[in-house]
Amino acid sequence: MYEFLSAWYKRKFSDPESVTLFLLLVIGSLTLYFVGHVMVPVLVAIVIAYLLEWPVAKMTRMGASRTAATAVVLLIFVSVSIAVMVGLVPIFWQQGSNLISEAPAMLEQGKNYLNLLPEKYPQLISKEQIQLIMSTVDGGIVEIGQKAISVSFSTLRDLVALLIYLILVPLMIFFMLKDKTVLVESFKSLLPSTRRLITQVSNEMDIQIMNYIRGKLIELVVVGFATYIVLAIFDMRYAALFGLLVGLSVLVPFIGAAVVTIPVVLVGLAQWGVSPEFWYAMIAYGVVQALDGNLLVPLLFSEAVDLNPVYIIIAVLFFGGVWGFWGVFFAIPLAALVKALLGAWSTPKEVGATDVA
Repeated sequence: MYEFLSAWYKRKFSDPESVTLFLLLVIGSLTLYFVGHVMVPVLVAIVIAYLLEWPVAKMTRMGASRTAATAVVLLIFVSVSIAVMVGLVPIFWQQGSNLISEAPAMLEQGKNYLNLLPEKYPQLISKEQIQLIMSTVDGGIVEIGQKAISVSFSTLRDLVALLIYLILVPLMIFFMLKDKTVLVESFKSLLPSTRRLITQVSNEMDIQIMNYIRGKLIELVVVGFATYIVLAIFDMRYAALFGLLVGLSVLVPFIGAAVVTIPVVLVGLAQWGVSPEFWYAMIAYGVVQALDGNLLVPLLFSEAVDLNPVYIIIAVLFFGGVWGFWGVFFAIPLAALVKALLGAWSTPKEVGATDVA
């Protein structure tokens, strides 16, 4: 065993570049783990800057200066964001408030339905099992209520922080886009002059992250809008709210879709019961989810991500547990990073090859 580990270490870390790359990863991971909550505005700015880099680069190639292109693209992005918030947020807020106020009645209706199951299917379920389910649900509701109260006490502080972020984040995005070359060169100056592995991994990840963020935004809008249209056709209540939730659920691969389906089904049962209308609506909703997973995702991410679903789920669980929301959001790029690192460490160094880019 010792000989195996020793041979592996010499094979992977005998190259000084491998050690440098490993140390950079460790330092970056520890920084995000311990001070990641402080860097949330920076992470948001980086994500949006990646998203806006494509139109800025297009305008620059058409002859516009980098500063002018950045100003125009950022102005359009901010204007569209404000228009969407002004137009849609009140609708989502109203539907969310209505759903919360009607949730107790829906839960009571669900309990009544569960109480009938032992009589209809005595061989499959017992009254004790139903009572256990109800006590678990009640406990979960109490816990959610306690969290909601604790959140309400910190609302004022969060509101002040949000106002600060609304000023700082656009400023950071502007300078990240305008001074991209300067910032990149400044970062490179901190790295060793010989950095073949670092350059190989960073170039691959730069393309992967840009495609991933742009693809996720497209998927969010398409899936959310399609879900809203389908549910609105069936005149399902809270169709706009569920469209938003289903759209946001694509940020969490596999798990998000499963979680958001639960309230969709519960509201459908409360509205129609176990009726043909309920099954038609759920089948249409399932078709949207199936088209997302089997058509839209392969089209958007076939070149950006080439990972087995098992690896993606493990990445979501692991990185989400370490870095919370941002770990979940970047789970696929981080898994791709691990894959790129393994590929880089497995690539033999060419004789006399150096990289000073």
